[in-house]
Amino acid sequence: MDLKNTNHPVSRACCQTPVPLTEAVRESVGELAPICKALGDSTRLLMAAVLVGAGRPLCVCELETYFDLSQPTISHHLAVLRKAKVVCTERRGTWVYYAIDPGAVQGVRNLAGLVLGDCCRDPKG
Repeated sequence: MDLKNTNHPVSRACCQTPVPLTEAVRESVGELAPICKALGDSTRLLMAAVLVGAGRPLCVCELETYFDLSQPTISHHLAVLRKAKVVCTERRGTWVYYAIDPGAVQGVRNLAGLVLGDCCRDPKG
């Protein structure tokens, strides 16, 4: 679309009053960037979706059934998600169980709020 020949607001004035960028927004973006980076890979995004859908912690052996990947590759993806605080872990004997970190869920809600505005805010607060 050619904005020069339309009545689009951008075509009328370039240097209007800038949108304020608060320190809180800058901090939120800094906290959300690692989550976005970790979830930017389709395999890790699918792993997160599986964990959310399960509604309970899953063992690595359970997660392996969803992917046509080697166990070391799955462990690598889970390590990236853990480092970004998307998932949390619990050791049960020799097995490690993975679940979505509640802080990551809130972080994604905050991200949606930053990008989409008030329509995506958590109604519970």
